[in-house]
Amino acid sequence: MLSGLDDLPLSINFWRTFMHWVGGLGVVVLAVAILPLLGFGGRSMFKAETPGPMKDSKITPRIAETAKGLWVVYVLLTVACAVALNQVGMLPWDALMHAFSIMGLGGFSTKDASLGHFDSLAIELVVLFFALLAGINFSTHFLALSKRSLRVYRFDVEAHYFLGFLFASIVALSVYLWPEEVYDDFPTTFRYVAFHSVSLATSLGFATTDYAQWPLFGQLWILFLSSFVACSGSAGGGIKMVRAVVLYKQVFRELMRAMHPRSLQTVRFGRTVIPDQVLHSILGFLFIYVVTIVSLTLLLIATHLDVITAFSAVVACLNNTGPGLNLVGPTTTYAVLSDFQTWVCTWAMLLGRLEIFTLLVILMPAFWRR
Repeated sequence: MLSGLDDLPLSINFWRTFMHWVGGLGVVVLAVAILPLLGFGGRSMFKAETPGPMKDSKITPRIAETAKGLWVVYVLLTVACAVALNQVGMLPWDALMHAFSIMGLGGFSTKDASLGHFDSLAIELVVLFFALLAGINFSTHFLALSKRSLRVYRFDVEAHYFLGFLFASIVALSVYLWPEEVYDDFPTTFRYVAFHSVSLATSLGFATTDYAQWPLFGQLWILFLSSFVACSGSAGGGIKMVRAVVLYKQVFRELMRAMHPRSLQTVRFGRTVIPDQVLHSILGFLFIYVVTIVSLTLLLIATHLDVITAFSAVVACLNNTGPGLNLVGPTTTYAVLSDFQTWVCTWAMLLGRLEIFTLLVILMPAFWRR
């Protein structure tokens, strides 16, 4: 919503980035480290903050230790990111505030032109590296740090899908855009496609160029990535990669059942067999996710907003991505929306950040009855 970021006081820019840095790993996880000390149970809160079928896996015996361990990793990666940005040309305060944005995958910059203000390939590479780290489950980072071994990443099946799908999308989009002559040569095309694919897929939301100049297919594809690419237990938004993979395998199972009705088919994620109860939960989540997008998009269209702007604004807000398309594209802000349209997008952001069910359950009268 804000403009004139270059001239804002340092305290305001710091507070903007610090807020979503804290929210990146989850205020709930931070609270879990404290609530058990006060006599409150923390496991149910922690499970609500770590979606997907891997909720019950423990990385330490006590939930408070788990939360503290995740925050240690989060802080160490943030410090490393700030130092790296400073080494490649950012001023210290800019480096710290952009590190907050990158590790929290919130995308707030201290510049109106976002990262395009710096026009530095070295900065973009640092941002890409740490955005990818922020898009991977922080439990994996914690285990890698505690065991002092990178082999842990080999056994994170979700991270393999995450990196593989991103790489395939970058290559495919680069090949698609190159003949369109949006940029002068293939290396430049690959540079901007790689940055914006990772930025939107992880829900970081930084921009270095106006990707609204791309063909509509390219714009919609990178926006579509934000819906599912980020890993569970990461700072990213969307339905998460683990859910997307499980849903794909469930579709494949139904196809096999149609051809072989008496065969016993199971859905596996890595070596784990996914129980039917979890599959039903994921299907329910996907249904409410789609219904939310359709309902809020129609609501914005009813306010005379064009279809592309309405749809992209809802998807970008629900996935906590930031920039959308058309009127809310990378070179403009959501200040172009009316008050009512802004409230709709605000509601979408709350639903997306709290994974829809969490917020809806709290709003149900039955939740407050004894």
